[in-house]
Amino acid sequence: MRNPVSAATRRMANAGAALLVATTVLAPVAGLAQSAGGAQNDANNPLTPKITINLQDYFIPSLYGIPGQANQFLLRGLVPHDLFGAPQMLRFTLPLVTTPTGLDSSVTGIGDLTLMDLFMFPGKQVSFGIGPMLVAPTATDDLTGDGKWQAGAAAVAVAPQKWGLAGGLVTYQASFAGDEAREDVSLLTAQPILFYNLPEGFYLRSSAVWNFDLEAGDSYIPVGFGIGRAMPIGNGTTMNAYVEPQYTVFQEGSGAPQWQIFGGINFQFDSVSTDADKRP
Repeated sequence: MRNPVSAATRRMANAGAALLVATTVLAPVAGLAQSAGGAQNDANNPLTPKITINLQDYFIPSLYGIPGQANQFLLRGLVPHDLFGAPQMLRFTLPLVTTPTGLDSSVTGIGDLTLMDLFMFPGKQVSFGIGPMLVAPTATDDLTGDGKWQAGAAAVAVAPQKWGLAGGLVTYQASFAGDEAREDVSLLTAQPILFYNLPEGFYLRSSAVWNFDLEAGDSYIPVGFGIGRAMPIGNGTTMNAYVEPQYTVFQEGSGAPQWQIFGGINFQFDSVSTDADKRP
């Protein structure tokens, strides 16, 4: 299901101001956190150089301006590699989308495949990843994808702490080929992430994705708060299960979720050591 997004400078300024406010509010809270077990950090860090399989789902009970419910199941994988001698992380995402066509009807189909390759820049306090992304029009229905080839870039920064993790992921993608009858795509997303570790592998989390459609002029900003648990299950494998309700606090245009429930199970495997493992 296509994410709605914003086009005007004023809307972008509002989004930037919201991000600044969120950072200002969350920083003192993070500073008050007390030390907890750090095993959750590797399980939640998007730059951990381990093979990871994510089974994630967004259940959307109601949308702005559209009757009915929606759902988006994500099959997502992360593979560390060091092609050309540079430590990198390849991430793929293939969605299975259910989108409403009326109050009691819907369409379900495969969505567009997204590929992202992040070059790693480890640091003592903050680690970075940046690289290209490509979206292939693999959708099986016009309503479950954009019908366009898209290219762009992604950047992520993560600061592991004794109390948890803080960071963010920003992506931008624009269409360059595909069905000429379909609308062009120019999409910016920002995902602030905050994890607070608790005993016994539990943690609190907030990871909602903010969407800004620079082509259509729509946007929405959700805020989430949830709980999860990371635990070893043998043979060097870690299972990470979580649920995070998210509520949209700002939106322009139709099609945005009024609220949604994000949940999933991740499996992280010990992998062959690469240069990406040689981080502080």
